[in-house]
Amino acid sequence: MALQGPIPISFGQIFPYGCYAVGEVEPVKDFEASSNGRFVQARDKQTGELVWQIPVMDADPSLKAAQKTVAVKILAPVQPVPPAPVAGLPFTPVEFDGLTVTPYVNGSGRLAYSIRAREMRAPRAHAKAAGNGKEVAA
Repeated sequence: MALQGPIPISFGQIFPYGCYAVGEVEPVKDFEASSNGRFVQARDKQTGELVWQIPVMDADPSLKAAQKTVAVKILAPVQPVPPAPVAGLPFTPVEFDGLTVTPYVNGSGRLAYSIRAREMRAPRAHAKAAGNGKEVAA
């Protein structure tokens, strides 16, 4: 099979309506290396970079409440810093570059996806208008 490992994907394909940071950037625990209260941060198996994660809310209005929040893992040598909050918004809009998805079967036997990124930043000045799929200035 030609597809092996993480599958590259664009931000617009995975978050066509954008997304918002709804928590803090935290280190991901390496469960195999951590023991007896000793925390070891996970490293990406391919790059060796430290792995961080941030919960984000998908702005797609068609998603059910339980589907809206996902964790995006970020590969970086130091803890990534989210963009500055936007006045008047309860959550901080974010975009990711260098995205990949890795499908897997979760504990309940359902297909799930691990989302990884190389960079987190403030959104560019465009987003899709709800319902019509056309890009508009933000």
